Amino acid sequence: MLLTISGLPGSGTTTVGKLLAEHYSVDIISAGDVFRGLAKERGVTLAEFGRLAESDPSIDVEIDKRQSDIANSSDNLILEGRLAGQMAKKALKIWIKAPLEVRVKRIVDREGSSFDVRMQETVEREASEALRYKEIHSIDIHDLSVYDLVIDSSRWDQFVITDMLKKAIDASGSF
Repeated sequence: MLLTISGLPGSGTTTVGKLLAEHYSVDIISAGDVFRGLAKERGVTLAEFGRLAESDPSIDVEIDKRQSDIANSSDNLILEGRLAGQMAKKALKIWIKAPLEVRVKRIVDREGSSFDVRMQETVEREASEALRYKEIHSIDIHDLSVYDLVIDSSRWDQFVITDMLKKAIDASGSF
């Protein structure tokens, strides 16, 4: 079965996704991997590709199409990305959330820089992405009604969350 894990930057989707993929011995495909693959195909750096994506909606469309194609043609896979739950038709869909301040602290811990700089970048990035998702796909990223499970990662660490999700996954017969 397909499992999707979505959430905003710093919420813990990649960490939890990797732990679940290891536990169930399945592949994990992330939107970030798709993004990096497209950048490589075009022969540009990630920074250059990011700037291109801001002005060229076809890049978002291509990333989303590739994720959708993967999601709808694969079994026993974890698909991780902001819109993964929106793109997959048949999947157990998980959204991992956390307050903005918690997520920004995690981003600072992971990538460095100051809290204020990362806060501004994160707020701007999320606003830009929300607008693009609305314009391109008519998706409100804040509407969580499509998800089967929503977990607040500020309440538990990645191991507790992974254990909780394993119980839900096992109960659903997903893997």
